[in-house]
Amino acid sequence: EQRVVLAADCILAPTIGEAADLVHLYGADPRRVRVIAPGVDTEVFTPGDRDAAKTALGLAGRRVILFVGRLQPLKQPDVAVRAVAELTRREPDLGPISLVVLGGPSGRGGVQPGSLAKLAADLGIADALRLEGAIPHDDLPRYYRAADAVLIPSRSESFGLVAIEASACGAPVVASDVGGLGVTVRDGVTGLLVPSFEPLEYADALSRVLSDPSLAAAMGTAGSHFARRFDWRRASIDLLAVYEELVQAS
Repeated sequence: EQRVVLAADCILAPTIGEAADLVHLYGADPRRVRVIAPGVDTEVFTPGDRDAAKTALGLAGRRVILFVGRLQPLKQPDVAVRAVAELTRREPDLGPISLVVLGGPSGRGGVQPGSLAKLAADLGIADALRLEGAIPHDDLPRYYRAADAVLIPSRSESFGLVAIEASACGAPVVASDVGGLGVTVRDGVTGLLVPSFEPLEYADALSRVLSDPSLAAAMGTAGSHFARRFDWRRASIDLLAVYEELVQAS
């Protein structure tokens, strides 16, 4: 990685923090680093009727917590299961809760769906876990629209595109306060940032969102507006400007 960084004519970083890491940890020339955030198609990822989306997915009458990402230790899907188990135990008045997991195992250390199912069974929430596997990207919006909250308990995220996709669809986000998630989630506005990796802390944050409909609605509305800053068209214009700069310098 360091050889690539040192040889590149230009390095794209998704956030200012990531750009700083490239300079300080890899020795990148700051004059060759550009910050361009990934984009989301805000004509595809749009808010919709949550109850209708739940019904279409067979989740009518349930509180839906959504996890989207590769199943690997760094993403901590097991923490999502533990957090929902704690939330279910602590907040019975919320009614039936479903944790919907989108994504498959990744890498040699990938987390197997069977291990998550066993964990859910051990914690007494086997019926709450729905493992959907990897799905086409264009199918994601209907899941985001069904979500009462999107949970991102990652230990590290260079950007956090899932948070922007969720916000674009009007779903509040509960995420780790790490890396790019500090950019893609406006704490207290579009969601809540959790300065911990403890399942209990995520359960607390989820409880705040799910037990306060006015707060959840405000976060969803704010998120759909906030996500427009990361529209694909803006990202493509910024990227094109970098290519033009490189061509002119060659």
